[in-house]
Amino acid sequence: MALVNAGVVVLDCAEPEKLAEFYKGLLGAEETDVSANRIEIEGPAGFRMAFRRDVNATPPSWPRPENSLQAHLDFVVEDLDEAERGVVGLGGRPLEAKDAAGPHEERGFSDPAGHSFTLRRSAPPTAPKQG
Repeated sequence: MALVNAGVVVLDCAEPEKLAEFYKGLLGAEETDVSANRIEIEGPAGFRMAFRRDVNATPPSWPRPENSLQAHLDFVVEDLDEAERGVVGLGGRPLEAKDAAGPHEERGFSDPAGHSFTLRRSAPPTAPKQG
């Protein structure tokens, strides 16, 4: 028997309303629980996120060696170019301009509050990742 019934990824931010709008647009999600200091959303595949108000929140800085253990989110997409246009249209910004070649092409972004995430197009692996 599991000790935990469900999990929710929670991001601290100064403006949970603004960040919830970004991720609702990104995931096609809907609000499921709203209070003065927390907004929870759920996407069509059951992925849940919440945004907790922290008036002292400062944007993470990535990629920097002193922040190498920082968590980030990965999202799988069909079309990287289309997804990138959508992210930028929602207020996200690219973190790196290079295109990673290979079976897992990916691009790094930050949401409007500065949390990093990756858009990744998945393809069948041809060899184990080196390094």
